[in-house]
Amino acid sequence: MDKFCIVTNKNKDKDNSLTSHIMEYLKARGKTCVIAEDKTEDDPVFVARKNLSVIPEDTELVIVLGGDGTMLQAARSIAYMDIPLVGVNLGTMGYLTEVSVNDIDGALDRILNGDYEIEDRMMLRGSLEGKKDYSLNDVIISKYQGIAAIGYSIYINGTFLCSYYADGLVISTPTGSTGYNMSAGGPIIEPLANMLLVTPICPHSLNARSLLFSPDKRIEVELLKGRSGFDQEAIVSFDGSGTLLMSTGDKIEVKKSKKTTKILRLKEESFLDKISKKFEK
Repeated sequence: MDKFCIVTNKNKDKDNSLTSHIMEYLKARGKTCVIAEDKTEDDPVFVARKNLSVIPEDTELVIVLGGDGTMLQAARSIAYMDIPLVGVNLGTMGYLTEVSVNDIDGALDRILNGDYEIEDRMMLRGSLEGKKDYSLNDVIISKYQGIAAIGYSIYINGTFLCSYYADGLVISTPTGSTGYNMSAGGPIIEPLANMLLVTPICPHSLNARSLLFSPDKRIEVELLKGRSGFDQEAIVSFDGSGTLLMSTGDKIEVKKSKKTTKILRLKEESFLDKISKKFEK
């Protein structure tokens, strides 16, 4: 690899010291390294694609400085590009980030020596009334305002499955199972698995549980009227970034994307080892 691009969480590398160190380290070894620019223009189709980064097309590796949220932002930024990314953990949980700050020089050396693996992570594609976007973790549908639960009907490949009221709904990938899905009581899935997870958020029903589907399924969620008969509104978010507004009668489609996120792996630590360590904290 010769051409690198850095996506920096400016709130976590406030003085830009780590960003500058990585750039100087790579340039001293004859490599090209630039800092990603912020995306300033909205997209008329990918309406939720805001607050992202502009990555040069000739980039061979994106180095992400931040936490899991910054990794998700970077993954959505390169959804149309066949480029791997690696994360340097400046956050807390660090399920997606691979490198600690103390190991940065050694990690860069291994990358330059080709001592790494690339994992393909499943992504989601969500579409609503001609608008669409992609996510690595999840698509979340949640109430727009007020405290009343929202009514949903779920369809699988066009066939009605069930209806219930809840504060929201999480449709996630295995990678996203350790995100909002886990907080909502959903199962933790090994990230290289290939399946779709649907987990209600605070369901107002005793029989509403997480559902797992094969990756060829097409999930549709229709927003119902409220229990009082009034129209409802809900917000759709893609990996917590950007929003689309749903109204009663609207139906959003979520399915496995043909696109994947390529994550560079250095550690021999397994996903189970990482989860075990998180549980100990």
